[in-house]
Formats: sequence, C-alpha cells, structure tokens
Amino acid sequence: MAVDYAVIVLYLAGMLAMGWWGMRRAKSKSDFLVAGRRLGPAMYSGTMAAIVLGGASTIGGVGLGYQYGLSGAWMVFTIGLGLLALSLFFSARIARLKVYTVSEMLDLRYGGSAGIISGVVMWAYTLMLAVTSTIAYATIFDVLFGMDRTLSIVLGGAIVVAYSTLGGMWSITLTDMVQFVVKTIGVLLLLLPIAVIKAGGFAEMKAHLPDDYFAPLGIGGQTVFTYVLIYSFGMLIGQDIWQRVFTARGDKVARLGGTAAGTYCLVYALAGAVIGTAAKVLYPHLGSPDDAFATIVKDALPVGVRGLVLAAALSAVMSTSSGALIACATVANNDIWSRVKGVAALRRRPAADPRAEHAGDGGGAEARAEAHDEVRGNRVFILLMGLAVIVIAIALNNVVEALTLAYNVLVGGLLVPILGGLLWKRGTAAGALASVAVGGLTVIGLMVSLGVLANEPIYYGLLTSLVAYVVVSLFTRPTDAAVLDAWRARLAGRAVGGGADGDPEAGAFADAEADADDEPEGDTAGAVALALKLPFAVRQA
Repeated sequence: MAVDYAVIVLYLAGMLAMGWWGMRRAKSKSDFLVAGRRLGPAMYSGTMAAIVLGGASTIGGVGLGYQYGLSGAWMVFTIGLGLLALSLFFSARIARLKVYTVSEMLDLRYGGSAGIISGVVMWAYTLMLAVTSTIAYATIFDVLFGMDRTLSIVLGGAIVVAYSTLGGMWSITLTDMVQFVVKTIGVLLLLLPIAVIKAGGFAEMKAHLPDDYFAPLGIGGQTVFTYVLIYSFGMLIGQDIWQRVFTARGDKVARLGGTAAGTYCLVYALAGAVIGTAAKVLYPHLGSPDDAFATIVKDALPVGVRGLVLAAALSAVMSTSSGALIACATVANNDIWSRVKGVAALRRRPAADPRAEHAGDGGGAEARAEAHDEVRGNRVFILLMGLAVIVIAIALNNVVEALTLAYNVLVGGLLVPILGGLLWKRGTAAGALASVAVGGLTVIGLMVSLGVLANEPIYYGLLTSLVAYVVVSLFTRPTDAAVLDAWRARLAGRAVGGGADGDPEAGAFADAEADADDEPEGDTAGAVALALKLPFAVRQA
C-alpha cells in the first residue's frame, strides 16, 4: 500500500502546484473566470469531459452496473447525449455571447428582468452540486486511509478550494486536463480490462447473471426517460457547463471539442456499467452497489495500479467539485452580489453619470487596478463559497436526494426560459419570470408531497413551466425590438452600438481570439440592462 499512498500524495501535491502556476496566468477577470476564452480543441474537450464525469459518473456508474447490468450505463449515457446536443446545436451561439453566466444571457435576451431570480436558482443548483461532489471525498479517503468522514471532507475540500482560489479557471483547466488523463488511464485502460478478465470474460459473466443484466432497458424505460429529462436537459443549461463553453477559443472549438467530449462520455458510461457487471460476478453479496468500485479496486488490482485507479476516482470527484465551486462563486458574485450592489449604487447617483457609462474604457494604471480588484473579488467569493460547501457537506448525509433536488429545481425552473429565449423570439421577460416561478414551485411542491426521488415532480414541473412561459408571453407585450436587435447581434458575434457595458471598444469581438480586455464584460451587462440603457445605446447606433 505504500506505493499506492505515494501515488495519491504525489497527485494531490501536483494539484496544488498547478493552482499556484495558474495564479500567475490569471491577470484579469476573463482569465480568472473563463481562462481568457483561449482554450483550443484538445484542452477544451479534455476539461469538458472532466467536469461532467465526476464521482457520481465513476463510482455511481459502476454501482448502477452492479445493480442493473449494462443498462446501468444510461445515467452517464444521458449526460453524454446532453453534452452532444449542447455542442452541436447551442454551443456556438452560447460562446458568441461573451458573457460569464447563464443569468447574464437571460438579461441580454429579455431586457434585464429575469437575471436575479434565475441567478438565485442557479446558485442553489451549483452550491448543491459542489456539496454532493465534496461528500464523495469521505468514501475515497476512507478506502485509502480509513480516515474519519469529517476529516476526509475537510482535506479533499480544502485542496480543491486552494487551487481554485489561487488560479481560478486557469488552475481548474490545468488540473482538469491531468484528471482527464488519469481517469482515462485508470478507468478505461486499466480497471476495465482487468475487471473483465478477473470475472472470466463476457461469456462467463453472461452465464452467471440474469438476462436482465444484458437487456438495453433492464433499468426500466421510465427511469431512462427521467434521466433524459434531468441529466440531458441539465447539461443544456447548467452554469458549470456553460462556463466551460465560455472558455472556448471560437465557435469551431466549442462545437468540435464538445462533440469529442460527449462521445467520450458515451464510452465512459459503457465502461462503468461493464466494470459494475464484472463486480457483480466477483462479489455478488455486497451491502451496497456503491461499494462495488472500491471493492474491485482493492481486491482485484495490483499495487501501484490500485493507487493510480484510486487517483482516477479522486480526480473524477475533484474535477466536478472544482467546476461546480467556481460556477457557484461566479453566480454569487456576478448575478447576485453585483446586482444588489449595482442597484444600491444607481439609487445613490444620477442616472446620467458619465463615469458609469465609460467605466471600462480607461487604460493604464486605473484599468489594471480595476482588473486586479475584480480578480481579488472573485477569489474572495470562491473562498467563501468553498468554506460554505465544506460546512454543508459535513452536515449533509443523503447525497442522492440533494443532487436530485438540485437538478429538479434547475431543469424545472430554468430549462424552458433559457431554451425559449434561444429558440422563440416571441418569449417575453414576464413569460420567463412566470416560467421560473411556476416550474420551480411545482417541482418543490411535488417533491415535498411525493418525495424527492419521485419522477412526477420533474414531469409536471416542466409541463407547467412551458405552459406558463407560452401563455404569459402571448398575453404580454413583446420584447422591445431594440433589445432583440442587440440580442441577435451578440448571437452573431458582433456588437451593436458598443458592448453591453457601454464601452465602445468592446464592440469588436467578432474575432474569436480577441484579447480578453476587448470583451464586453458580462457582469456589467446585467446592471446596464436593469437600468434600461442597452436599448437606448442600440437606438443611438
């Protein structure tokens, strides 16, 4: 075991070292939150695959394979399908918006009326996602060191908070690439073939297990449908996923890199189910299906290889945890705190204050100081959110219910207004607000009455959200033409009448590799839209 411990310790030390290195590259808000929007196809696809394939996909995917056989792949498979849909149909448009959060996109599309409510919903989702990922450290460190649950969560959470706070998205990108490689080697190239060989091959597995273990829908058709609604649609709208799309260097990188990552997820899904099926043959009477991964790793793998595979599980948890943490902090800072602070500032000063209109066009020392303050502010929010995540993770026990609640509220409340904004020009701000409120409350109410794990909350939540969006949009005044013109311009990759923050220089971002300093800053777009300045800027163009 000494060799296995050494592998894990070296891996954790490497994560911290990359955090320190990433700190040197994070010079601006764009660098810190979206890696300067400069990732090429290899880095982009690797980091995207790393964030969507977390502890639930690795340990949970093997557990579902142990319980249901090959059809246990459906949970991770639907994650891959959602990522493919996002990459092929929406990623290029999302990347062109040059924003930082989903709520800023809603501000641009609906004229600044839906952002803060959607921000609160998205913040709750990303917070719970980070919490559930952090809880998984308890399982891994217990297997590795027999460590106490609380100490495990504090240790794993502290490492992720440290490298995320130091370098932001640059550090997370670098660590995610290492984690992607470690997962590929540890799970696909080592654990998968060893598990199948130990179980006697596919013929022996089939002879020992019921036919349902090899049926495509052995897990149940209704369960697969629910996975599609929750996970596939969740991939389309989650802040943690969109923030990775924002890191792409251009449309082509977002589309092709995301497609490669989605395809990788499909392979990973099948691999996890096969490993779980092999574990069922080897250890048919485990107390819990989620013990299958740790058991087969401890008993079936040689020294050294075992450490690498456990590092793969640890990397899976860390990649999702760090991605959810920076998403949570970005939403808390840009969509909630900045808006509250912006509204208070608007009340204290005249509406026509020229300094507010051109806060972004100054150069020199003042601009550099402002950029430094923005990076420092985002670091503070990552640190605060990270501490909150660790505390909640220690207090929380039921991971599955917490994750289901997060995805149900996210999809039930935000799927319709986000996709409606991208696909239907008649959708209005009032319709979006009604959709978020009705869908979210329906989901919460049905989870209270029927249980968090019931299928009905997401079914009826989506249905009521859609009805509210369409009906209220049709019975309210259409979105201002100037707002829609500005929205179409952003989708096309060009600025109209200057950037969303009022900076004339921010208008030129058609080049996908434009410098981060020339980008329209997404957080100010929300405040400007709330002040109703964006339509006037368009009219003046």
